[in-house]
Amino acid sequence: MPLGQIICADNLELMKSLPAGSCDLIYADPPFFTGKRREPASGSHGFADSWPGGLDAFLSFLGPRLTEMRRLLKPTGTLYVHLDWHAVHYVKVILDDLFGYENFLNEIVWSYRTGGRSASWFARKHDTLLAYARHIGRHKFHVLRDGVFRTDGLNYDEAGRPYKNTRAGRLYFHPDGPAMTDVWEIPFLSTVSRERVSYPTQKPEALLARIIRASTDEGDVVADFFCGSGTTLAVARRLGRRWFGCDASSAAVRLANQRLRGSRG
Repeated sequence: MPLGQIICADNLELMKSLPAGSCDLIYADPPFFTGKRREPASGSHGFADSWPGGLDAFLSFLGPRLTEMRRLLKPTGTLYVHLDWHAVHYVKVILDDLFGYENFLNEIVWSYRTGGRSASWFARKHDTLLAYARHIGRHKFHVLRDGVFRTDGLNYDEAGRPYKNTRAGRLYFHPDGPAMTDVWEIPFLSTVSRERVSYPTQKPEALLARIIRASTDEGDVVADFFCGSGTTLAVARRLGRRWFGCDASSAAVRLANQRLRGSRG
């Protein structure tokens, strides 16, 4: 694996050249089948998400790449595929077939609440991430915690800690808060966010940090074959993981390399 590098290439051909079982985590943020051209606020990092052959053409593009991603995962590895309502349900059927229905882990809803409104349906304010283990039961997973427990009406002990009375005695809450569920409330990047690097589909670092912390250990290999502006790679580096990236756009690769040169870690 060419670790610590970002390569401009067709990711399918590149993945075919890499050794099987070489990745602990793969995050895939492919085109969403929106039928639009994705343009940044400025710069030259836009890309077309239109498919003359329709949904069949999109799935024919993505399917072989998902097959290679499965091959590249270690037995303890995990794949996260990030999509939205346009095609996620069709892609789940493909992933169930590739990985086996039993290796499905989560349908994660990333709720961001920003964007336009609609007078014809409920406003669409979330993306979906499909998580699959290479082999369920052998995959890495660390429980993450966030938020606060509801403690209204509870008892408090002598030290001021809330607890519930059960048949087994007092039940105390975890000091780090509740375990995270599969609904993630993470704000979308605003147009004035300091994270912004003028890439049209840039994801928040907080989103990738949650994925990487949950499914890898320090020193593990994190790969992103649709790396865009390099968010996954920047976060992996900051968290002490080894990393590798690829994108078909030379402009995106230049941007990601600039970002990594300026990041800490």
